[in-house]
Amino acid sequence: MQYRTLGRTGVQVSTLVLGAMNFGAIGRTSQDEATAIVDAALDAGINMIDTADMYSTGGSEEMVGKAIAGRRDDIVLATKANMPMSEERNHQGSSRRWLVTALDDSLRRLGVDHVDLYQVHRWDPRTSDEETLSALTDLQRAGKIRYFGSSTFPAYRIVQAQWAARENRLGRYVTEQPSYSMLQRGIEAHVLPTTEEYGLGVLAWSPLASGWLSGAVREGREITTHRSGVLPQRFDLTIPSNRARLDAVERLAAVAGEAGLTLIQLALGFVTAHPGVTSAIIGPRTVEHLQSQLAAADTVLSADVLDAIDAVVAPGVDLAPDEKFDTPPALLDASLRRRRKLT
Repeated sequence: MQYRTLGRTGVQVSTLVLGAMNFGAIGRTSQDEATAIVDAALDAGINMIDTADMYSTGGSEEMVGKAIAGRRDDIVLATKANMPMSEERNHQGSSRRWLVTALDDSLRRLGVDHVDLYQVHRWDPRTSDEETLSALTDLQRAGKIRYFGSSTFPAYRIVQAQWAARENRLGRYVTEQPSYSMLQRGIEAHVLPTTEEYGLGVLAWSPLASGWLSGAVREGREITTHRSGVLPQRFDLTIPSNRARLDAVERLAAVAGEAGLTLIQLALGFVTAHPGVTSAIIGPRTVEHLQSQLAAADTVLSADVLDAIDAVVAPGVDLAPDEKFDTPPALLDASLRRRRKLT
């Protein structure tokens, strides 16, 4: 296992991070299975675990807490808040009111008195940066969090948050967690140059592109990934972007074969090869899945292999741009891009 410094924090983290999204109802993973995955990951040298309050509506945090009991100090523990946790309209977002409550709930479920990294799961356009950063700074000073970061923020929001922190003399985001894979390379155009400029650690989620790069999705093979039942549109081959992804997967599998690697090794090696990326977050549902991903822990891709990947999917290109999750609100709501008539 390789280790890198998380941004400018001085904290050393493994280049593969254990993501716990599949623990619980989402991945149909039991407590025994989750504990076995955590045990195997720690034995392999992974020292960071990433979860979120909304994963299985708190179930993931509870499973992580039980799995790490007695060895908390050996783990860099990260969680997130912002997504809806109930139908109550204020049980979501990035307001001080909700973040303080959400963190206390997360600490209780995890069975710890602090988390190392607390992340805002998505940018909240209803809440000012000053409000959010002020709350996070106070939580940090109270000792409940060591650092805080953002997740899936567009580049301009990363810049705005850094400016707001400096302008108001508040703590700043020290990490960003974007989606990044051989099939989704859009962050290379704006997000990664921005995080590098500000010295942010980058924890890339979905490096296997929601299963597209796991080896399970191939031409002429029935799609059996568990995601197909949750988000079937992601694997509907009548959709042009999905057909483009499948075509790219076939070509990337050939690149992997020529390099003597599995497709998983190629995918994870690609993500961790970027100088702006600290770690890739893997989210296994079983110990077997974990072992197949751990095989990439020490994978280093040559320049020729990286060039071959570029020839399949060009730098800065997303093959499924509608899955970005960082689209400006005005592109989703027509009323926000039309001037109101004066009355």
